[in-house]
Amino acid sequence: MQLARITTSTGYPQIKEERISVLATAMIHEAIELQRLTNWKWWKKPTKFDDARAKEEVIDLWHFLVQTSIELGMTPKEILEQYLRKNQINKERQEKGY
Repeated sequence: MQLARITTSTGYPQIKEERISVLATAMIHEAIELQRLTNWKWWKKPTKFDDARAKEEVIDLWHFLVQTSIELGMTPKEILEQYLRKNQINKERQEKGY
């Protein structure tokens, strides 16, 4: 099954590697936007955490992650298989003091 791109922007790169690069960059920046909602700056006066804005940033992350999965031709089944495989590796690493 061929999934469609989420975006129809004319600025979206035509070359797959470039698309992956811009999507990765977008995810980095969305993660930073999420982090900025937290009180990670110990030298500043803490502010109340805004759940609604955090959820919006998480959805932005999901948007770009789903698009990246589509660009890589990943099916839902493959995503689950890859997740379970990598999760097992991570568990083993933790058990071994990685």
